[in-house]
Amino acid sequence: MASSERFLQYHEPGIVDILIIVSFFTFLWIADKISTKLIRAGIIGPIIVGIIYGQPLADILHNGWQETFLYLGYIGLILIIFEGGLSARLDLLRANLFLSLCAAATGVILPICLSYLLLYLGFAYGAVETFIIGAALSATSLGTTFAVISGSSKSVDLAQTRVGAVLVSAAVIDDVTGLVMLSVIHDLGHLSGGSDVNLGWLIGRPIVASAAMAILTPLLSKFVFAPIFRKYIERRFALYDHLSNIVLMILVLCAFISIAAYAGTSVLFGAFLAGSFLTYLPSKVPEGPFVVLSREEGERERHKSPTFVHTFEYYCLDAQKVVLEPLFFASIGFAIPFLDLWTGSAIWHGVVYTLLMLIGKFLVGIWIPIWALVEKPSSSQTTKTEADTVESASPTLEDGEVQNGSTSNSGKGIGATISPGVLLGLAMVARGEIGLLIVEIGYNNTDYVSQAGFHTAIWAILFNTILGPIGVGLLVKYKGEAIGKGAWGLIPKAEPKNRA
Repeated sequence: MASSERFLQYHEPGIVDILIIVSFFTFLWIADKISTKLIRAGIIGPIIVGIIYGQPLADILHNGWQETFLYLGYIGLILIIFEGGLSARLDLLRANLFLSLCAAATGVILPICLSYLLLYLGFAYGAVETFIIGAALSATSLGTTFAVISGSSKSVDLAQTRVGAVLVSAAVIDDVTGLVMLSVIHDLGHLSGGSDVNLGWLIGRPIVASAAMAILTPLLSKFVFAPIFRKYIERRFALYDHLSNIVLMILVLCAFISIAAYAGTSVLFGAFLAGSFLTYLPSKVPEGPFVVLSREEGERERHKSPTFVHTFEYYCLDAQKVVLEPLFFASIGFAIPFLDLWTGSAIWHGVVYTLLMLIGKFLVGIWIPIWALVEKPSSSQTTKTEADTVESASPTLEDGEVQNGSTSNSGKGIGATISPGVLLGLAMVARGEIGLLIVEIGYNNTDYVSQAGFHTAIWAILFNTILGPIGVGLLVKYKGEAIGKGAWGLIPKAEPKNRA
């Protein structure tokens, strides 16, 4: 009779279940604080708690709870990416796009090539199996990247630095590339079973969809939506402060992730574009209602309105940082077959492959010193801006460090690119959710990935996701201020111009 009723019967939760949930969230919070304090990488603690409380180890949480937390965690991941899009410096992204493409290409090609050298030639894995595992390790965790650059330093906002812009662009490109390979791998089972699958469309669809969204979003926002918003909507928004902002943010975010999903590209890419789309809508003139110095100013003055970033902080940031973001990293822990990894061959293959894949992404950072060598600062307006930034940000620097306006004119300048290069390489190391998804689909949906290959990939994904943020945290702890003051560091935003 209960099954035919059109409502959920309310039952008081048992005390054991209540205590389990309370302890789970308490340890998530404690683990995040401890790992942030010790190694400047708060994501490590929740991953460990997820392994302990989930199926990989103690299996304390019910399976339904773990699935629910996985969905909530993915909402947290979307919000992490969305916040990254809101706070991203679009001027820096455009100025360093070609460098980002070089870094992203290196971060995709090198892990796959190294995988064939070790897994195919060394460990005698299958060719397709090696491609699937290499594809999983070629992806960069976009969520982890944003979480790391936002939480690793309290003194320097890495998102506002030049190296941070290169990192974000390269991670986004890697994420889209990973999605393309994911689509191919997802249908490899149909291909091996003799099903009629259009391989060209299979590979081309996510590429075309991603390129179309990346091109159309700035064009439509600049020439269509921004003029309409500024002429008809912006002044009315100032009357309702956060309320109007959050409604528009929800609508835009849902629209972009829906378009991305149905078009065949990454939902996370859609979330990033949604955030960047919103940053372009308000006018940039000083009298514009969204040009405020603080959230309080936007709330206090009737003709002003808090920016979209301020609204995100007001409504979403606490829930994201305290609940949703830790749940996302805990859900990564749920997906790690922890006990199965501790066999002799799994450890041997996994550790060697982990080190190789760490090197494969770490070498992406070499593009920073290379770029400093080939860049021609004397004819670059960007370089002049960087020099002004260094002088204004660090008036106590020794004479000669910025005299030429660039770090590429002297040995000392080249040496100053080492820390930003190491930062870029280490931040690209984490694989996280995208890598797990690719190898899980390859293992579950195709006959190509063996159990040994699956365990080898999990080892590399897990430890790279842990070691990368730890390295970033330690580097920023000791070198973060120097990076922020260098030529690859903080670049001030252009001042708003008066309306003509």
